[in-house]
Amino acid sequence: MKQIILGTAGHIDHGKTSLIKAISGTDTDRLKEEKERGITIELGFAALDLPSGQHLGIVDVPGHEKFVKNMVAGATGIDIVMMVIAADEGVMPQTREHMEICTLLGIQHGLIALTKTDMVEEEWLELALEDIREFSQGTFLEDAPILPVSSATGNGIPELISALDDIAGSIPQRPPSSLFRLPIDRVFTMKGFGTVITGTLVSGKISVGETIMVYPSGITSKVRGIQVHNQSAESAEAGMRTAINFQGLDRAAVQRGEVLSTPGALVASYMVDVSFHYLASNPKPLKNRTPVRFHTGTSEIMGYLILLDQEELPPGQTGVAQLRLESPVAIVKDDRFVVRSYSPVRTIGGGQVLNPIPMKHKRLRPDVVEGLEHLADENPEAVISQQIQQAGFSGVSFSHLKIMTNLTDKQLETALQHMLSQQTIIQTDKENRIFLHQATFDTLIQNTTDYLAAYHTKNPLKAGMPKEELKSKFPQLSDVKIFNLALGQMIKSGRIVQEEKTVRLADHSVSLGADQADIRKKILNLYKDGGLQPPYFRDVPKLLEVDPNHTKDVMLLLVEDGQIVKTKDDLYFHIDAIKELKNRLVGFLKANEEITTPQFKEMTGASRKYVIPLIEYFDASKVTLRIGDSRKLRGS
Repeated sequence: MKQIILGTAGHIDHGKTSLIKAISGTDTDRLKEEKERGITIELGFAALDLPSGQHLGIVDVPGHEKFVKNMVAGATGIDIVMMVIAADEGVMPQTREHMEICTLLGIQHGLIALTKTDMVEEEWLELALEDIREFSQGTFLEDAPILPVSSATGNGIPELISALDDIAGSIPQRPPSSLFRLPIDRVFTMKGFGTVITGTLVSGKISVGETIMVYPSGITSKVRGIQVHNQSAESAEAGMRTAINFQGLDRAAVQRGEVLSTPGALVASYMVDVSFHYLASNPKPLKNRTPVRFHTGTSEIMGYLILLDQEELPPGQTGVAQLRLESPVAIVKDDRFVVRSYSPVRTIGGGQVLNPIPMKHKRLRPDVVEGLEHLADENPEAVISQQIQQAGFSGVSFSHLKIMTNLTDKQLETALQHMLSQQTIIQTDKENRIFLHQATFDTLIQNTTDYLAAYHTKNPLKAGMPKEELKSKFPQLSDVKIFNLALGQMIKSGRIVQEEKTVRLADHSVSLGADQADIRKKILNLYKDGGLQPPYFRDVPKLLEVDPNHTKDVMLLLVEDGQIVKTKDDLYFHIDAIKELKNRLVGFLKANEEITTPQFKEMTGASRKYVIPLIEYFDASKVTLRIGDSRKLRGS
């Protein structure tokens, strides 16, 4: 059987609570203050079994303008709205605001109950009906039935219930969802049970024993018990008014406005990309960065509305915007929301979430605006492609795509597999299921090529660019696997070559200019003549009367080519001198088994400033092994 929620709407003192009691037998005003003042302040709840056997959960909302935020919270998850208008007053300010709120929240089914008919004459009743017909024109209730009723006498109540039964029968099943979500509208403690949370289960399913998480706080707890319409149950599903009892959960740690879901299913964000409709009833255009009250689910969060496509939004128009909030919110693509002005407080607009976890956008950029407009596409693959492309080099995980697309696991899986086969996207991490757009990957490869080309131009005498330096050019890459994947593909295609810790373009080769070739020759001769007592490198430019920068580049090339050996710091030796000394050292050790530092000094004929770096070089080169104050031939 379908799970259907009926919600009331309408001006204060138009008889919403009395009407709920008349059709269900339940008085939804439970607070002492509500009884004393005769007005609804908090949300009230009831249930009704229709003649067809269909069960309705009922949410009664306050009508006073001071409690509109509670009304918005109660309207979350409503399938049928019962707009209540009193015959003695007709359409009033909160009637109009509640109609706007219901429209913005995407409610499509309902009826109008004309209450207090026992208090007016027949002629006045006809005037009220005419007023209502005019009021409802152009709204989702334009063709809805208008039922005159009296909660006091019972007149019209059977007809109202019958009309509700007809509407309930025409409502389609809720769309499937793999994601359990319950926006919290009440939290209280019950003796013997502990903390109880209630709300309308908007998607998915929950069962006793499951672990849930409170978003955005991140608190986890286990479901101890479930009640659906005041009856104990093992599980609850979308469309049910649900009360959940939790094990060891502190009442003070949970607030209305938070959301229950499974651990890791949602992501809290301080920003939300939206399609925003600015109500035609507003007196003047909306300026960029207007402070607002953002209502979604059962939450109210202060923030700023950033217009991304224009400087100001005229009344009655729709645009793409980004909400930047003072507190994080955990929502899903396609969630409906209402925006109210900061002060004075009134409903000014609302719409639909396009991206629940976006990046910060720059304003008035055509590519950003066009991309957000694509997110309203009904084609799942178009939405997935746009979300992944907008994520750039970071890519998007499967779990994040679930809330960024509002698709079921099966729908998302099918679309991703097709896109992978079409090479629209690639999977960069199989374990965490990270997806990158092919166009983004192509850009990464092109940028890598450009960085290497620029490096080779600037450093023509270097064989390649250090891999870590190349990686640092992509600070936006949160996962090194993506960088390595790009390098691997470029190596496989023959575009680049990796040699130990450096990377170069395949067609790059070191070539010396005439001046550099002359410097190379002079350095080799200088170090060959220097033997085991060469000059320090810092003195070479002065000795050769050449540019120090050129000298450094050429020396690095000579070291890479193996013609010059660096021992430590500023000290270099010609390879011939090192080879000749190594032969003598190995011969000595084979004959004598060990050599002391004084003996090695005598062998080289050099001063101590050369001897220590040389013997330590042979240690590092695994020719010798130091034991105490002596060296032995390694491996002997």
